[in-house]
Amino acid sequence: MAGRRSLTEVELTCPICCDIFREPVVLKCSHSFCASCLQQYWGPHGRNRDCPLCRTQSLDDPVPSLTLRNLCESYLNEGEGPEEAAAAAAAAAAVGEMYCDPGEMCPVHGEKLKLYCLLEQEPICVVCHTSRKHKQHDCCPVSEAVVDVKEKMKSALSSLQEKRDAFDKMKKNYEDTVVHIQAQARFVERRTREEFEKLHSFLQAEEEAKMDALRREEEQKSGEMKQKIEEMERNISSVSASIRVLEEEVSSEGISVLHNCKKALARANRPIEDPVMAPGALIDVAKYVGSSMFHVLEKMHLIAKYTPVTLDPNTAAPWLVLSDDLTSVCDSEEKQKLPDNPERFDPDTAVLGWEGFTSGKQAWDVNVGDNTAWVVGVAKESVQRKKKVSSVLSNGYLCVYFYHNMYFAGTSPLTRLSLKKSPQMVRVLLDCDKGRVSFYDPQNDVNIYTFKHAITEKVFPYFWVGCQKCPLTVEPVDVGLRAVTEAQN
Repeated sequence: MAGRRSLTEVELTCPICCDIFREPVVLKCSHSFCASCLQQYWGPHGRNRDCPLCRTQSLDDPVPSLTLRNLCESYLNEGEGPEEAAAAAAAAAAVGEMYCDPGEMCPVHGEKLKLYCLLEQEPICVVCHTSRKHKQHDCCPVSEAVVDVKEKMKSALSSLQEKRDAFDKMKKNYEDTVVHIQAQARFVERRTREEFEKLHSFLQAEEEAKMDALRREEEQKSGEMKQKIEEMERNISSVSASIRVLEEEVSSEGISVLHNCKKALARANRPIEDPVMAPGALIDVAKYVGSSMFHVLEKMHLIAKYTPVTLDPNTAAPWLVLSDDLTSVCDSEEKQKLPDNPERFDPDTAVLGWEGFTSGKQAWDVNVGDNTAWVVGVAKESVQRKKKVSSVLSNGYLCVYFYHNMYFAGTSPLTRLSLKKSPQMVRVLLDCDKGRVSFYDPQNDVNIYTFKHAITEKVFPYFWVGCQKCPLTVEPVDVGLRAVTEAQN
């Protein structure tokens, strides 16, 4: 045909003869040709049965396309009447349906994929549904499958978005943790320098004191020796004078010896003590050198404060404020920006001691003072730290606590305690081997309460505080050094 064809005409043109289809047939690959053109292309024997366009081998005979034929006839008879136009429109719609995206066509049967196999989870055509592969399989329309799959994808998308948000949150937590680790390192550096500066100052003072005592003793004993030397010089001078007199008299002749002998002998026989060195004249070297470091350490314990419990800041709730020496804690109104590490209590305003115990005996005194809300005792390592729980035995706590001007023991149910005097100090005695935790008022020598509970896992000193004005403080204990010697057999 001469002239420029419209888009519809191009779609109705045989790729081989480039004319409107005559008796169109369709192959499995979905390409259509005139029946005569295809037979001529294949040859009289039809040995090379491939598609002229895509070269796909076709073992089955081509299928006549009635819809395409009607469309071509309608196109050739265009303008003959409304019924023909309607038929042409219907045929065009059918061809539009036939000539769709290759992904929507069955690669085996060349039909549109209208069903979805639920077992194989793949779209199939009506012919596939009757085949042996899918005959017994449950199927649903593609439109319904698309809705279901989209719902699953939306659910998966939502889950992935939540996971990404969780990763973003954890990444931010890690970044905050890095900042906090750096702040912790600077804090430890500062505290270490302060502590060692105290030690340096103490040792320097001790060194200067020892050197000053040595100088004083040196000056004193050197002065004494100088006095002795001067005394000896006077004695030597006196004795030398007596010797000269006697030598002169001995060398004299005649009766003059008799006249002067009495005086000369009296001077020579004048009593003079023999020179003897007094005891303690030397510097007491052993006093300065012997076990000098030990004696310094004995004095050092006066400035080196020891507390049996050190609070662990990595477990402290964000609202708590700990002292720099980690011996006292109080509540505050402001929540600090701290890493949400698994060891930390939140939201409970609690903190643990740094060292845990599984055996032996331990004791520590807690100054509760005028604190209006407190809990002291021990907590098992497995206690819940990320939710608010009661400090009772069933939750892993062996504690006594004070709240609303009442004292309780953390049993289940709670035990109300009647105390004649409000303790300013609470002593905690832990005996892991016997399974006992006892609480005393050491100032009034009163037993507050005793738990009898087997210690089957590590327990830590536990502190809960709800007062902002008065801290809970672990009291230091006196320590000393002593030498221990074993008896020799």
